[in-house]
Amino acid sequence: MPFTEVAHDVWVSRQEWFDLNVSVVRGSAGLLVVDTHASALAARAVVEEVRALGAGEVVAVVNTHEHFDHTFGNGTFRAAYGDVPLHAHEVAAERTVTAGERIKAEYDEPENRDDPHRAEVQETEIVPADTTFSSAVALDLGDRYVELVHPGRGHTAGDLVVRVPDADVVLAGDLVEESAAPGFGADCYPMDWPLTLDVVLGLLTPASVVVPGHGAVVDREFVEIQRNDIGILAETIRDLATRGVPVDEALAGAEWPFPADGLARAVARGYEQLPRSQKRLPLV
Repeated sequence: MPFTEVAHDVWVSRQEWFDLNVSVVRGSAGLLVVDTHASALAARAVVEEVRALGAGEVVAVVNTHEHFDHTFGNGTFRAAYGDVPLHAHEVAAERTVTAGERIKAEYDEPENRDDPHRAEVQETEIVPADTTFSSAVALDLGDRYVELVHPGRGHTAGDLVVRVPDADVVLAGDLVEESAAPGFGADCYPMDWPLTLDVVLGLLTPASVVVPGHGAVVDREFVEIQRNDIGILAETIRDLATRGVPVDEALAGAEWPFPADGLARAVARGYEQLPRSQKRLPLV
């Protein structure tokens, strides 16, 4: 889809592949692009969409975390706009190449060899962010500041959100998902995620526009509901582990706020992250 203005000089393009959101924020100094899509080829189309806006030149790029669907267009934006800074949290930048190579290997698995996007993913050069921060930083776009905030671990260890204070907009990356259940991958932190979303909620007002990593634009109430559901998931994992339920029996041992068939990795990661004092050996 072409870019749609969701607040003053803040645009979002909802891409068909992965239902991914790419966002643009304009200041008098130029454009900030948030997330760059899943391949160099896909990012070329996004660059054309940005140019069609006629809103100015890209002066910086942000990756909300290291996953390939948010970073594999970095090189394309560099090719189109020169040596613009690529911003990310320090952990995300450090893990971008490893995460990207892992995805390329997955596309070589037999079940993925017929994927229509396989070749473009494999051919993409992985370009990690080169401008990093640990907690929070403000980017100067001339007549407006944009804040990058690392609220904590959740979808990954290096998640960030982008706050545009004057427009009351937060670009939340995959800490918030609208088009599917939250992404509980092999590198998620389900026990930290609820508290991380508490920090995000502290950045929101009742009127805030929230752009999730994937899906339709949402509001503060949606984030509250998703935070509570992830909180239920985390506390269910804690309860099962405390009662000595083995991890391989946990999915069948409780009711879950999300479809159970997508929670195997979330449960496994949750068990891994609990301290020994919160685990009980199974009764025999």
